Amino acid sequence: MSSPKFRDLSSGSKSLVLIEFVFFASSLLFTVYLNSLLHFVEQKPIELNVLFIYAIIFALMVQLSSLSLGLYNSKLRENYRGVIRRLMVSVAVGFFIVTLINPFYGPQALPIEILALSALITLVSASAFRYFTLQVDFFGFNKRRVLVLGAGERASIIEKRMRRDVDRQGFHMHGFINMDGDSDKGIENETRIDLDGSLVSYALEHDIDEIVVANDERRNNLPVDELFACKIRGVEVTEILDFIERETGQIAVNLIYPSWVIYSNGFASSNHLRNTLDWVFNATMAFFLFLLTWPVMLITAFLIKLDEGIKAPVFYFQERVGLDGQAFDIIKFRSMRVDAEKDGAQMASLNDDRTTKIGNFIRKYRVDELPQIYNVMRGDMGFVGPRPERPEFVQGLIKNLPYYNERHNVKPGLTGWAQLKYPYGASEADSLEKLKYDLYYIKHRSFLLDLLILVRTVEIVLFGKGR
Repeated sequence: MSSPKFRDLSSGSKSLVLIEFVFFASSLLFTVYLNSLLHFVEQKPIELNVLFIYAIIFALMVQLSSLSLGLYNSKLRENYRGVIRRLMVSVAVGFFIVTLINPFYGPQALPIEILALSALITLVSASAFRYFTLQVDFFGFNKRRVLVLGAGERASIIEKRMRRDVDRQGFHMHGFINMDGDSDKGIENETRIDLDGSLVSYALEHDIDEIVVANDERRNNLPVDELFACKIRGVEVTEILDFIERETGQIAVNLIYPSWVIYSNGFASSNHLRNTLDWVFNATMAFFLFLLTWPVMLITAFLIKLDEGIKAPVFYFQERVGLDGQAFDIIKFRSMRVDAEKDGAQMASLNDDRTTKIGNFIRKYRVDELPQIYNVMRGDMGFVGPRPERPEFVQGLIKNLPYYNERHNVKPGLTGWAQLKYPYGASEADSLEKLKYDLYYIKHRSFLLDLLILVRTVEIVLFGKGR
């Protein structure tokens, strides 16, 4: 990404430049003032006009570094972590240049500790401000102007899946271009575009940031040369599967085709260190969780006995399918009647009438899952992963749902991405929806994603938001 000149920046970017300039300069002034109050570093008196010049030079050095790293480019497509990394480099470069200039101030040179603290305060304040701007999109940095190539059945997935404003926080939908071969059962309520001229000219004329390829018929019907020309002019070109995956946090299983799987990073875990340490990490966490929750489990067992009689079983053992399709017995607190499956295996559903009185409570707060700590210690499960399903259902789901078996590339978990994003699945259609989230997790699994899922699960448990 080339570094833009100030005059080429958008009005939003120019506003951001001016605001952050004040932040950067104020950081140095604030640090000097703080030192005059607390005297944590010995500092010689400095004239006020020299101090202001110092602050301006410090802010300019940091801001020139930020400009060269593209931090004021409205087409910057970085997440918050990427922005922070660039900010760290910008502040470090600015600090380095100012320390080189510092000796030329002679007797009024600032101590290196003051400059270092100023750089730290600059990084913290700028990071907090950038987080705010990314959340509210005050300067229009987040909103990409998206043009969809296609208006048929594939393109209509965007219209159906992302109808609400909350689903489109990251982009503005410009419209859908009608393409030869598109199904008639396509876009209904969005803007359809009949393109007469060049796709490149249209994209540049309307400031399109991203083109999503979503036409139904691609053989000899894809304007490859024009898409390439758009790409080299800075317009992102994205496949519809990748677009839906990025914006919704799920993989559109019904749109997957073999070449996409081949050229993507697939669903198998390639993090060998993570796989090696997986059991050690999960077993250690399970042990500490057991130390924290054993009183809760003891009370739960007592309440189950109290509710259904002294002879009523406390635990419920059930066969589930785990890593690589291997079966294992899962252990849970019994939340349903003893005769819940007298008519055969059934999927659990929301407000299931087979649930006992105490079962409703422990399911709402996920207490029924606590005995699975034993499964984690055994290595059958992890804390985070797709929920393990019963063999009776898995056989049918593998036959009817494409790529369902990919769920078994990782260990099942106590909680997962699908459990956070989708309620209880009581049908094959529900299983398909949950599979989309499970495949997204498998494809993107990382320590940070696991941590996010665990934090969200704790929130669900504490506030009784169980589904």
